[in-house]
Amino acid sequence: MGIELRGFEVYERSVREARGAKVALVKGPVGKRLYLSSPLEGFSGEEIGDGGLLCPLTPENAAALMGLFPELRPQRLPGGPSFGFGDRIGLATPGHVRALRGSRVFPVLAQQSVRENSRTGRTFAGVLSDAVFGAFQEGYTGGFAADADHLKSIDDALEAAELGYTFFTCDPSDHIPKVDRLPEREIKRRFSTHPRAGELREEYADKNFYIPGLGRIWFSETELARIVLKYSGVIDFAARMYHAIKEKLGDGFDFEVSIDETESPTSPLEHFFIVRELQKRDVEVSSLAPRFSGSLEKAVDYKGDLEVFRRDLRAHVAIARALGGYRISLHSGSDKFSLYPLFKQEAGDLFHVKTAGTSYLVALEVVAEAEPELFREIYRFSLERFAEDRATYHLSTDLSRLPDPSALGDTGLASLLSEPDPRQVLHVAYGSVLRSELGEDLRKVLLEHEEDYHARLERHLGRHLELLGVKG
Repeated sequence: MGIELRGFEVYERSVREARGAKVALVKGPVGKRLYLSSPLEGFSGEEIGDGGLLCPLTPENAAALMGLFPELRPQRLPGGPSFGFGDRIGLATPGHVRALRGSRVFPVLAQQSVRENSRTGRTFAGVLSDAVFGAFQEGYTGGFAADADHLKSIDDALEAAELGYTFFTCDPSDHIPKVDRLPEREIKRRFSTHPRAGELREEYADKNFYIPGLGRIWFSETELARIVLKYSGVIDFAARMYHAIKEKLGDGFDFEVSIDETESPTSPLEHFFIVRELQKRDVEVSSLAPRFSGSLEKAVDYKGDLEVFRRDLRAHVAIARALGGYRISLHSGSDKFSLYPLFKQEAGDLFHVKTAGTSYLVALEVVAEAEPELFREIYRFSLERFAEDRATYHLSTDLSRLPDPSALGDTGLASLLSEPDPRQVLHVAYGSVLRSELGEDLRKVLLEHEEDYHARLERHLGRHLELLGVKG
């Protein structure tokens, strides 16, 4: 079922047949296109001499492709572990698919947040279509989910639902008041005016709850009051978002609650209270992202006490099992190599890990070796943008330790990506780079060297999966 198309390279793994037409992804002077040997309903493109159609890789053509091959539609997560492969450029999915080979993890191949889209100039529709075409390029038919990540608005959640997303990460961090440092008297005073104070006091205060694998947890009245004040808005917002999505997607979806962007680690009591109260409101939690102790900074390994992390993870997993068996989600999960064995040992199959920025950094590895001067320009620009672009990230980058790229030989440039400080500088400037002329140059290099890019992604993300115990 081969295809020969003059002036174009055919991605052989993509070649399929449907409704009497051969369909494949091809690459030529104009970049990548979807080729159909004869026109099919729903597809739009340019007719060519052999009677076929060359279609641009648009969301509309992706939707038509999903109609033609339903296995390319996003699906709900099945049981077992899951893994998010965020792609900030839109060219990484074939490498992600290759990393999946021989694994037993269900992938999320379309995963971006509203914040990431605003930085890169992408959209939920574009992120999904890039994942669909990338999976099609590799001939992937194993199923995947699509995650509208870190949603702070119900309107954004409904937009993603309309497009076919199946996984929704609710980020209620804007609804968490700063109450941790309030004196006990003020906490109790505010709690006394809460409309459900009496009911919650009766249900939780001075009560023991037994959690298999953890033991008994106990709410003092003061601790209950603090948790209620801190998380009531979170619970209200998450419940509103869940039910708005449910009204649109009656057949079901996956719903994650992210409370990792808080000032202090999530305690077992907080976890228990949040999920139990959400369940009372008929919210089906698929995964919870707690704030762990220590530091989970972007682009580098975990900084903190591994035994404390293990203890916290064990408690969260025990509560998740007791309250229904949802996953514990690790955000900023890229390159946290010291943590993956702990998830393997403590969480079993009840985990979800999110990665995104690491695939952008792998792209920069390709640029460093293929086009050293372009890499130097990206590094200089990233340094210029660092003060502003770091604003929404928790980082401990020490700029005094950064080497001068002009002093490095071409063969030493890639080594910058192995050092924490320059690695973080390069990471956080992704949006500024991708929206500049440098971003277009970067994409051209990746298209010219895409086999190298995909092979590097396969190795790097494959290492993540191996340490998580889901790939042999």
